[in-house]
Amino acid sequence: MAAPGRDIIVVGASAGGVEALKQLASGLPRDLPAAVFVVVHIAPSAPMLLPTIINRVGTLRAEYARDGEPVRPGRIYLAPPGQHLLVRADGVRLTRGPRENLHRPAVDPLFRSAALAFGPRVIGVILSGNLDDGTRGLSAVKRAGGLAVVQEPGDALYPSMPASALHNVAVDHRVPLAELAPLLLRLTAAPAEPSRPTSQGRMDLAENRMSEDREIGHEDELDRIGTRSRFTCPECHGTLWEVESGELVDYRCHVGHAYSPETLFTDQSRELEDSLWAAIRSFEENAMMAERIAEGPRGEGQEALQQRFRERAKTARQHARKLRQLVDAMPVTAEEEPA
Repeated sequence: MAAPGRDIIVVGASAGGVEALKQLASGLPRDLPAAVFVVVHIAPSAPMLLPTIINRVGTLRAEYARDGEPVRPGRIYLAPPGQHLLVRADGVRLTRGPRENLHRPAVDPLFRSAALAFGPRVIGVILSGNLDDGTRGLSAVKRAGGLAVVQEPGDALYPSMPASALHNVAVDHRVPLAELAPLLLRLTAAPAEPSRPTSQGRMDLAENRMSEDREIGHEDELDRIGTRSRFTCPECHGTLWEVESGELVDYRCHVGHAYSPETLFTDQSRELEDSLWAAIRSFEENAMMAERIAEGPRGEGQEALQQRFRERAKTARQHARKLRQLVDAMPVTAEEEPA
């Protein structure tokens, strides 16, 4: 019996990803002997136009995935807005599980589920995008015996995602976008290596269950695969566990929100800036209230009171100016960097 080929291709992208995906799809033939699963970071409210965009340029049929449908070669399965796309041996799974790296759909859950279900048959592909979603998923693909492929960062509109994958994962191929489709055709034509057990299987399985939103004891599970940290989840404000996979570190809360260190830092920075703006608003409102009192009727004995409120208004505005200077001095985060 012939060994199965590398017939599961998982693709992750974010900023600049639609253009990259269009170019990739235009080079894939209708008879591709593999199923292609794609996550592009899209807002839940985004128009449902991605299949139309892809089908205009390629011959491989692209559609939003449907929960429970079987896996068939020669198809592009797209993650719908607001849902994680997972792939299992018995078919496609869509879930509204917790966001990972601030996204749903996120790249890591797709890659991790494919690695668990299909092992060496998987080819993981990281395209243009900001921050580092997909790095941990690509690492899971490699641990399970699959292949890791990354768009050349200098060729990407937004290089952070492919650069992070190259820095943290033993990537098999890094290619410019123009060479990606021919490379995938060659890789799918070769037989996959035999499956092999991995020491990270339990951790990947636990994280996969959280992405599927199954009702399990997440706290007990997280205590087994990680250690409680001093940080809190930016989304639900619960305790975060620090989970190590090889040389990579993730942070997860007990309801399943997950962050890479860079994503966690970025969201903490956003929360910090939001808090500073709230403080600026409070100081400025405090100054306006003090000025209103200071401008009140000048009755007998009121001058001393009005002077105190003028001083309070002056102090509040000074504090607001200092906080504005702090905001101006904050570094630009990766998600705010221009292309």
